Amino acid sequence: MKEQKNFESNIFSKTHKADNEIAFLEGMTIVYKNSIDLFFYVVGSAQENELMLMSVLNCLFDSLSHVLRKNVERRCLLDNMEGVFLVVDEIIDGGVILESDPQQVLQKVNYRADDNPLTEQSVAQGCLGSGAHL
Repeated sequence: MKEQKNFESNIFSKTHKADNEIAFLEGMTIVYKNSIDLFFYVVGSAQENELMLMSVLNCLFDSLSHVLRKNVERRCLLDNMEGVFLVVDEIIDGGVILESDPQQVLQKVNYRADDNPLTEQSVAQGCLGSGAHL
C-alpha cells in the first residue's frame, strides 16, 4: 500500500502542472487528462502503445462525461460511483482492454443497470441533489 501511495504521489507531482498528455515514470507509460478538480490516469507498461492507452482514457472520459451529463467534477463523480464503476468495468478487466468505444460502453452500462438504469434524468437528479449545478 505504501508503494502504491508513493507511486500515485509521484505521478501527481510530475503531471499536475504539466500541459502534456503523456508521461513516463518508473518504467511505466502514463496518459492523463484533467477536468476541473479531477485527474484521470491510464497506466501501462513501458512497451504499451500510447495511442491505445489514450483511446482507453478518452473512452473513460467520454463515457463518464455522458453519464454525468458533462458535469465531470469530483462531487458529482463521488455521488455516482456505482455508475463510474460500471463504466470502468466495461472498459477494462484485470488489465485487459475490453472496449474503447464510449457508445458501446454506455449501451452496455444501461443494459446491465436494468434494475436502476443510469438515465440522464436520474444522474442529473443525483448531481443536483449534491449541490452541483448543470
